[in-house]
Amino acid sequence: MEKYTVPPLPEQTRLSDLPAGTFVTIRSRKAFKKALKAGYVLLNGTLAHTADYVSGGEEIEIIQIPLPKKKPTIELDLTVLYEDDYLAIIHKPAGILVSGNKRITVENALTSNLSESKLPNAIPRPEPIHRLDYPTSGCLLIGKTMDAVHRLNKMFEFKKIEKQYFAITVGLPKQEGYIKTTIDNKESKTHFKCRAFKESRKYQRLSLLELTPFTGRKHQLRIHLSSQNTPILGDATYGTKETVGGGSGLYLHAYSLKFTHPITEQVIQVNSPMPKKFLKLFPEIVG
Repeated sequence: MEKYTVPPLPEQTRLSDLPAGTFVTIRSRKAFKKALKAGYVLLNGTLAHTADYVSGGEEIEIIQIPLPKKKPTIELDLTVLYEDDYLAIIHKPAGILVSGNKRITVENALTSNLSESKLPNAIPRPEPIHRLDYPTSGCLLIGKTMDAVHRLNKMFEFKKIEKQYFAITVGLPKQEGYIKTTIDNKESKTHFKCRAFKESRKYQRLSLLELTPFTGRKHQLRIHLSSQNTPILGDATYGTKETVGGGSGLYLHAYSLKFTHPITEQVIQVNSPMPKKFLKLFPEIVG
């Protein structure tokens, strides 16, 4: 079904750890691992295993694709910020999973919110390209064709997609700078800029930060800000009892995405309006 020659790699890499977007017919690492375990992948002509390593020059052949489990389609109103036949960007509400085994997910609501692609390589169900945490709101990129999903995954891998977040933190950080605290022993980098701050009876000071992640580690922004003693307001995992807030959730918003369209080469920049809870604390912000 698909053949792929591994390019030269800086170091040996476990076969199962090849990044999403490596293959056209299998679009996620999870699906590729399933194919490996099911015996649907050959490495240099012999049956491949998850523990095999590659360094460059090896030929990988996918001979069959595991059939995905049938997922439900749910009715859930989502705000579509951009859409064409190849991809879409939607506003993910806070308090909902992007995907997973639950019924109520953004992924299960996409077919009822997006128009069907008429292109020959359209996939049956639009697919989220990246993830936002359950309590995080904002821009979420969606692929609608096999080619678009493959190319967008590659763009994320090579940092060709610019992401901008806003967060409200407890405490007053420096005016601007970089945080490079490692996460799971991996290099991580975030740029922050303090856009405004205010005095608070309950928290002493609250700050509005503009954030740009240069790496994509799990919970990166939340961990980085907590490491500077300025946790995000409402963060029950990386904050403290005093900074969890009054039940309004996590004050972290994926504000914008900017990238060159992988098919049309048009520059796409989409903003997701600021949540009302941000505007309540910093009403001078233009959402």
